[in-house]
Amino acid sequence: MGRVRPCPRPAEGLLRRYAEDWTGPGQPYTDCFCLTVDAAVGLDEYVLAFYTTPLFKLERLILAVMVKRPSTDQQARELAAGARHEFAAWTVEARSEHQLLMCDFQRRTRSWFMVVREGEGSMLYFGSAVVPKPDSEGELGRSFTLLLGFHKLYSRLLLGAAGRRLRRGVR
Repeated sequence: MGRVRPCPRPAEGLLRRYAEDWTGPGQPYTDCFCLTVDAAVGLDEYVLAFYTTPLFKLERLILAVMVKRPSTDQQARELAAGARHEFAAWTVEARSEHQLLMCDFQRRTRSWFMVVREGEGSMLYFGSAVVPKPDSEGELGRSFTLLLGFHKLYSRLLLGAAGRRLRRGVR
């Protein structure tokens, strides 16, 4: 397994609508991280591994308490399999065979997953988009700016945790 690193977002990525095709006010923030794993991984396996890591389960607990959006591992399995449209604080915005784009309940942030097979391994992509508040004249906001460093670190930790879970065969 490689290391998590920032990388260019693939041109066919569903996150493109926030990076290049945005028509709203201001400019959204987008990022993209990737990780190579030494296994043929499907999108369903990746999404399930991501949402059931101990690190993300902590976030799920916080969401259940703070915004009354509880979630279970079974719901994560259903989302990963394409049988569920909502999970915790997110809904599916777009899905294809190898990608999933989730939108938060406030419609401000997106989480993007993509898997590309590379020989006997796979490249896992994870990215985010944060759009300006509708009434903010295109600004992302002070709290986002203050939390950007944490966001980038947390994204890398989440992707790394999913990769380790997949490496151990927890799918």
